[in-house]
Amino acid sequence: MATAVAIKLADENVPTAEELVAQARAMIPNLKARARQCVANRDVSVETIAEMQAAGFFRILQPKRWGGYEMHPNTFFEVQKALAEGCMSTGWMYGVVGCHPYELALFHNKAQQEVWGSDNSMLVSSSYQPVGKVTPVEGGFRLSGHWGFSTGSSHCGWVLLGAMVPPSEPVGPPDMRTFLVPRGDYSIGTDAWQTFGLQGTGSHDVIVDDAFVPDYRTHRAVDGFLCANPGQEENDGPLYTLPWAQVFTRSVSTAAFGGARAAVNAAIKIMQDRVSTNTGKASRADPNLHAAIARAHAQILEMESTLRLTMDELMSLAESGQPIPMEKRALFTYNSSTVVRRLADLVDDIVQLLGGRAIYMSSEIIQPWLDLHAGRAHVANDPANRESDVLGTMLGEPPAFSFL
Repeated sequence: MATAVAIKLADENVPTAEELVAQARAMIPNLKARARQCVANRDVSVETIAEMQAAGFFRILQPKRWGGYEMHPNTFFEVQKALAEGCMSTGWMYGVVGCHPYELALFHNKAQQEVWGSDNSMLVSSSYQPVGKVTPVEGGFRLSGHWGFSTGSSHCGWVLLGAMVPPSEPVGPPDMRTFLVPRGDYSIGTDAWQTFGLQGTGSHDVIVDDAFVPDYRTHRAVDGFLCANPGQEENDGPLYTLPWAQVFTRSVSTAAFGGARAAVNAAIKIMQDRVSTNTGKASRADPNLHAAIARAHAQILEMESTLRLTMDELMSLAESGQPIPMEKRALFTYNSSTVVRRLADLVDDIVQLLGGRAIYMSSEIIQPWLDLHAGRAHVANDPANRESDVLGTMLGEPPAFSFL
C-alpha cells in the first residue's frame, strides 16, 4: 500500500511537458554565463546538475514506478535542445546521461532495484565501445577494460559499458552486451578529455580491473533490437517497447539543434553592427550572409520537424501495439545520423562570411561552431553507417547494422 501511495503522490506532482520545456528555456541565460567555465573545467558544474535534478529533467524517460515521468521522448528532446542552446556541452551531457534511465528500464528488475532502490535520482553514465575483456563465470562475467568517452561520468554512481561476450561454441557469433557496473568497481581518468569542442561534457575515461558483473546486470544488444527486453515485464508501458537505438541515436544528435540555434543567434547579433574596416561594407547589407542565415534557420526547423514527426510515428505505433517496420527503423536512424553534419556545414557557411569578428575565442559563435564539429565524430552521427541499411530495407533485405 505504501508503494501505491508513493506512486500516486509522484503522479500528482509530475510537471507537464510545457512546464519542463519552459524550465529548460529559463536556464539558458545561466548556462550561457557558465559556458566558458564549463569548457575550462571540462565538465558540467555541480550547480547545473543540481538545477537539472531539481527541475526533474532526468526523470522524463524514467519509469513511473521509480519516481519518473515516463513521458513522450519528444519532451526529453525539446528540453535537450533548450539546454544546448545555452551550452551545447551541457545539452550533450544531458542527452546522454538523461537517456540512460530508458535503457536501465530495459534491464532485469533486480538491476533496476540495485540502482534506484535506495535513491531513484541516481544517474548513470556510459561508454558503449565494445572494448571490454569478458570472461564468463558462474552467475555472470568478469569484466576488465579501458573505455573512453564516458560523458558526465563524474556525476554518476553507475556506468554502462560495452563488451562482447565470447561465443559459447567456436563457430558461434559473439554476444554484444552492455554491462552495468557500480562506482566502487571502476575508476575515472580525467586527463584524456582534451578536445577542441564539447570540452565541457566531462566525457572521461572509465577503467575496470576484473570486476564481477552478474548476468542480470547485462543487457543484450539483440534484445534491444528485437524489443524483447527483460525489464518490459515490469515496465510494460508503450514507451519501453520502442527500439532502444531509436532513443539513443537521437540523444547524440539533438544537442546540435541547440548549438546551431545559438550560432545563428550569435551571427545575427554580429551582423547587426559589423562593418568591414577594409571594404566599408556593412554585414546588414550582405546578401550572401542573409542567405546563409536564412538557409540555416529554415533547415534547422526542417530537421527538427522531421525528427519530431518520426518520433511521433514511433510512439503511435507503440501505443497501438503494432510492430515498427524495419524500413522505418533504418530510415529514422539515418535521418538522425545526418543532423549534426548538416548543421555543422550550415554554420560553416555563416562563419566564413563574418570576417575577423568571428575568429576570436570571445565570439559567441565560435564555441557552438567547434561543438558541432566535435559532435560529428560520434559513430551514431555518421550517415555512412546507415546508408546500406536504408537501401537494403527498401529492397526487403535484412539490415546489416542491427543498432536500429
